[in-house]
Amino acid sequence: MVTTQPQKLTFEEYLAYEDDTENRYELIDGELVLLPPESGINDWIARYLFFSLASSGLIPPPLIAIHTCELQVPVLQPGEAANRYPDLVVLRQEHWELTQKRLTITLEMPPPRLVVEVVSPGKTSRERDYQRKCAQYEATGIPEYWIVDTQQEQVTVLCLEEGRYIEVGVFGQEAAIISPTFAQLKLTVKQIFSSGLG
Repeated sequence: MVTTQPQKLTFEEYLAYEDDTENRYELIDGELVLLPPESGINDWIARYLFFSLASSGLIPPPLIAIHTCELQVPVLQPGEAANRYPDLVVLRQEHWELTQKRLTITLEMPPPRLVVEVVSPGKTSRERDYQRKCAQYEATGIPEYWIVDTQQEQVTVLCLEEGRYIEVGVFGQEAAIISPTFAQLKLTVKQIFSSGLG
């Protein structure tokens, strides 16, 4: 019996792909890879950050997306995804019109203002968020990237300067998070990690 290999998709073909489900996929080497559901803790932290940013008055709530905003990113190493779904994205005003049909920010569009990833447990997840996604977001020109580490209970803030991420700080415990993009934001790491049921 002869089997045919499914055709590899370009990113443009992927954008046109429909399977009538709510599934989220990463496009890796032209193939669709189904993303698993978010963990409870990651989802809660993303929702808490949404609440904190929206209630700060610094960002209109429609410009904050959790888990649903897709970013096209450059593939820098073999086997990397050509798209990512960050845990939280702060969009620019012009994205509102550009994403009415699909909440995807392509490389031709201006980059979002801020991207946040909540690190899931495990070595693979840590390497992906701290290294691979970091390099992709840097290459995309995203001006600020937060890594919320649930194991270390700390937040790393990176800021783009001359095309490279520099570390603004690694904030833990009682520390207030310093955001170059949203300098008036008042948020401590403790608030993020003590905001649940515990």
